[in-house]
Amino acid sequence: MMQISDSYNQKHSLFNAMNRFIAAVNNMDQTVMVPSLLRDVPLLDEDKEVTSVRAAGDGPGTYFCHRDVYSYYVLLKSIKNDIEWGVFQAEDRRKDKVGIAALDLSRTEGEGEDLEKLFHYHLNGLHTVLSELTRKANTLTNRYKQEIGIGGWGH
Repeated sequence: MMQISDSYNQKHSLFNAMNRFIAAVNNMDQTVMVPSLLRDVPLLDEDKEVTSVRAAGDGPGTYFCHRDVYSYYVLLKSIKNDIEWGVFQAEDRRKDKVGIAALDLSRTEGEGEDLEKLFHYHLNGLHTVLSELTRKANTLTNRYKQEIGIGGWGH
């Protein structure tokens, strides 16, 4: 028999956070019938401020800085695809990721980090990022509805 505390803990599990994100992106994808309508439309968050994805450095995520709603749409679908199919689809990405992972692992071993502590740190970070991405997917879906004039539907 499941207790209330078990239900609360499951709500905050990584598995459920991933499922919520995937469901939000699936809903977004089903709602957005003409993605090209999202070009040049600024993403207004629930608090009506224009937001942007910020990426550190010159990595691939930098492309999404100061872009339109269409960029968010592509980004969210790409992340969903990586979650469902894995991040090692392309040979180029595999080489980059393996090199970075090996470098990070060697640093971790050299510093004598507590792997459990490191795991929980990254797990918490991943959960936070997935929650934010889920919120962005829902915001994008609502923004698209506003743009095509069906803002009152599905609330």
